[in-house]
Amino acid sequence: MIREASVFLREEVERYLLRQRAVAAGDVVLANVALLEEQKEKLAGRVLLTVVNIEEESTLKNGAHLIRNPVSNGIESRSLPVHLNLYMLFSATPSELDDGYEKALWQISLVIELFQSKKEFTLQNTPGFVIGNLNRRLMNELRLHPELYTLTFEQMNHLWGALGGKQSPSVMYKVRLVRIQSLLTEEIPVIQTVQNESQNLPANKFLTE
Repeated sequence: MIREASVFLREEVERYLLRQRAVAAGDVVLANVALLEEQKEKLAGRVLLTVVNIEEESTLKNGAHLIRNPVSNGIESRSLPVHLNLYMLFSATPSELDDGYEKALWQISLVIELFQSKKEFTLQNTPGFVIGNLNRRLMNELRLHPELYTLTFEQMNHLWGALGGKQSPSVMYKVRLVRIQSLLTEEIPVIQTVQNESQNLPANKFLTE
């Protein structure tokens, strides 16, 4: 599901920036911005989408884990799904052209504009998206809510220090919720009878002497 969510948002951002003539086809890339310096020829002048953190949504940890199998009519135990928040960093890497930095700022402003205008991303409200080799079942379940996540100067310094690169015009979004659910289940036998395990006690067991 993480892959599907990342590819989905990359496609949406690129489609929006193409309409604004802010990028060329293929210029919005799902890539690690930490590799910018060593892959400068490949990544410079593009908009990079990097997943910098994955967080569990603890408020949705509770739920029923016993389900009835409609085929066998038995009871099965299924692990509860994990709901994740993805922290996605959009970085516009300036080219060496004179207006490279100015263009990068424009590209980041358009990313913000897209997420301001569209609060929820699903396959159903994105008719132009082509699933391709992505998992169709997961794509049908996908429901993403990007929220602007503002970093303090200290957090931003730590982030770019950890990424090991020079800071580029960027914006971070906390994307709720990516749901991961295993399809594996374990069948639990249905209780047919209840056995009384109490033993025969002496008649005077509870009698006072």
